[in-house]
Amino acid sequence: QVQLVESGGGLVQAGGSLRLSCAASGSIFSMVAMSWYRQAPGKQRELVATRTSGHSTEYADSVKGRFTISRDNAKNLVYLQMTSLAPEDTAVYYCNARGYSTHYSNSLFDAWGQGTQVTVSS
Repeated sequence: QVQLVESGGGLVQAGGSLRLSCAASGSIFSMVAMSWYRQAPGKQRELVATRTSGHSTEYADSVKGRFTISRDNAKNLVYLQMTSLAPEDTAVYYCNARGYSTHYSNSLFDAWGQGTQVTVSS
């Protein structure tokens, strides 16, 4: 079992910044990637940013240049620094982790956090 715990959400004015954190724990042999997703009311969950263990990153077009994902691979931590926040960034943000629980290839896990609310007021 792998558990993810997010923190750092809250209410911020447009133009402000927030930093989200996510800590992964449990049966983790190796991590493939850690990501942030978000889901706004009435919308589908969407990928915000991904960072692989090989340091590759991917961002949604809507957040490029404003959000930065970073990781502490040794501690299985992932962060999302969000700047120039806008009301359309309001959503529940979820941490996701994919990796292997053992050295066996059939031990792949795909874990989700409970979500943290980010609200941007205009």
